[in-house]
Amino acid sequence: MRISKSRTAQLVFQSVYAALSVVACVGSVGFYDMKFTSDFYIYFTNISTYLCAGVMIGELIQTARKQSDSYVTTAPRIRVISMLGLVLTFLIFNILLANDPARDPALNYKVECILCHIILPVMYVADWVMFYEHGNISWKLPLLSALFPLLYLVYVLAHAALWRFDSSVMNYAGTDPVIYPYFFLNPERVGIGGMIVWVIALLAGFVALGYLFMLADRLLAKKHKVQTQWISR
Repeated sequence: MRISKSRTAQLVFQSVYAALSVVACVGSVGFYDMKFTSDFYIYFTNISTYLCAGVMIGELIQTARKQSDSYVTTAPRIRVISMLGLVLTFLIFNILLANDPARDPALNYKVECILCHIILPVMYVADWVMFYEHGNISWKLPLLSALFPLLYLVYVLAHAALWRFDSSVMNYAGTDPVIYPYFFLNPERVGIGGMIVWVIALLAGFVALGYLFMLADRLLAKKHKVQTQWISR
């Protein structure tokens, strides 16, 4: 996968991603089942997907306005943080949630599920690899990025408090209460201590993921520099 400044390639890729993300976002509210999913707003997957869709549409607008080939420069820090969030959804879903005994396996094959948990995360990373200039991720950014899942945790707890911690109402999938969107955030399943351990582990994993992408960013920058020097000879 080569780094490209091609405006045409960027327009095509970003347009496809934007179109698929709209399909996923519409599906996330239950449109394709002809049944409104009232708890769509509480899932980290959906929040990450909406954020990444917004960033990609911003990229598409920027690319459409520019007159020549160049790197994409849309909100680079937010771009990385949103990418980490989407990659986290990819990993957690495919490793922990897809095979949850309480989950109906048929849900894994819904269009919006496949898009949000597999196709869009892979495409979002590919867009960053191909169209952004590399070597710019600072060592502080992975630590700063942890604010994203931390704010989400605060959001979940505030939401649970608004519901007065009523766990009798189940989510659309029937796997967890609406107030606890994932089993590892549900103290009734894993205990308060277990939930704290899960939160710490996931935050540590999120930061570690950020440093892996920082390393990849520097390796990509080095590779591109070598390729450029070779071509210029």
